Order: sequence, then C-alpha cells, then structure tokens
Amino acid sequence: MKIKDYRAQFIQELSTIYDAGEAESFFYLILEEKHQLKRVDLALNPDLTLLNEEIEVWNSILEQLKKEIPIQYLLGKTNFYGLDFEVNPEVLIPRPETEELVEWIIQSTKYEAGNKKLKIVDIGTGSGCIAIALAKNIPNAQVFAIDVSETALATAQKNAQRNQVEVNFIKTDILKITNLEKLPTSHFPLPTSFDIIVSNPPYVKELEKQAIKKNVLDHEPHLALFVADEDALIFYKKIAELAKENLSPNGQLFFEINQYLGKEMISLLEEMNFKNVELKKDIYGNDRMVRGTR
Repeated sequence: MKIKDYRAQFIQELSTIYDAGEAESFFYLILEEKHQLKRVDLALNPDLTLLNEEIEVWNSILEQLKKEIPIQYLLGKTNFYGLDFEVNPEVLIPRPETEELVEWIIQSTKYEAGNKKLKIVDIGTGSGCIAIALAKNIPNAQVFAIDVSETALATAQKNAQRNQVEVNFIKTDILKITNLEKLPTSHFPLPTSFDIIVSNPPYVKELEKQAIKKNVLDHEPHLALFVADEDALIFYKKIAELAKENLSPNGQLFFEINQYLGKEMISLLEEMNFKNVELKKDIYGNDRMVRGTR
C-alpha cells in the first residue's frame, strides 16, 4: 500500500476521537520515528509504499491510539525544550507550558549564570525534563533533582545520560523532609543553600478529574497529577517552607501552578515573606507560573 493512501485511512479511522490536525501530526511523528521520513519526503516521493509487515506495525499503533494511549508513550519519547526525552507511563509527558517555566528561569539567571556557579534543585522531577533542560542551558549550573518515585528517577537518569548532562538525583518524599541540606544521599555532597528552587508538583484537584482528557486520566501517573481537594496547596506550602530555609539570599523560587489558584499562590508566597512575587500566564492565557525571591 502506498504511504499516502495509508495516511488517508489512518486519519479517517482516528477522526471520531481526534481532530484531523492532531491525527495528521500523529501520522508524521510515526513516519519519522519508524521510517526516518519527514512530510517533505512523502511530498517528493508520493509513490513510497509500506510493506505488509510495516502495515502491521502501523495498525498496532493505530489500535492503541484509538484507546487514547498517548502517542509519546507509544513511541517511547518526546521533545522538550529542543531535547529528546524518554517517556513511559511512570512519568508525566512534559508539556509546552513547562517549557515556558524553563525559559523564564533561564532568562532570569542570564546575568548570574555568567558570574558564578548556580546551585539549582528541581523538586518532583519526573522525567527530569526541567532539571536536564536547565543543566543543558545554564552555564556552570550544579543541578539536583528530587522525586519520590524510584522508577521515575530511573527514567530521569537515562534522560540525563541521553542529553549528556550531569544531574544529581535523589529519592525522597519531600513532604517528610525538614531541610534540603539533610537530604538522604551518600553519593555526592549537598550545598547548604540553593540559588534556585523549582517545582512542578501535583496540583490537579480530585474534583477537576471530570475535566481531564481520557488520554491523561487513564494513562498518566496519578501520583504526579492529583492532590486532595481540601489541601490543594500541600506541596507548595511545604516547598515554600523549605525554600525559606534553603534558598540563598535573593535566591528565587519558581513554581508551575494550577491555573485556578493563581491568587491563592500569590497570597501564600507573600504571607511567607517572599519578595517580588510575580504571577505569569502561559501561551494559552492561563495563570501557570509564579516566582518569588527570598
């Protein structure tokens, strides 16, 4: 079968679940991953064909897409901030909004990065996307990353190697820690203070589950997504408390946040005496990031 004919069939079969543009993007992601062909290659060679065994592979992926399994998990990889990351059901799929958080941090540290070795810790690292992107793009950064999940940390470690950066990974439950200086590690020394603390912790309330897309709700790890309705800011409060103890003077605390809790996050940080608290919207116009200075 010609690839262009299979493309039409592929998009048609997904049309009841995804819009045509998204289905088409899936097609070209698979085409590049499985055949090392881009859209332009197909345009220039419209008679390219798929072998029967190749069609079987495509059909298998197609059936899983119909079950709304994320394409990133099916391919085992995704792109984040220009870098390739392995992803699997043990870690969240990195979002474009989180790329904006990384960009904000990088832009905020341009002067400092050229003048001293910045000490950074990413709390709740998951795939390692934030920590690794910062390590890759901030000169002289010494980056640490924490997660409660051993399997997530194993993925993050692979991603650090994949992107040729050094990140110091630590397994711990951040809610049980009283001081970042006393994190459980014997493999490397910990700084007494950090210049940047960043976190994209669980922030989706249980009552918001009905608004979550099926592909996320059924397949991405709930441990990294949801918090109890009655204590939606549990991770933010704890991390802010740690930041008061472990940020260096004028050090910065960055959070990705629930879009509906922007005002609450500003109040939280201001009540804890953080300075220059700033709320930032994402590309979709939602309150998504907040920053405070010790």
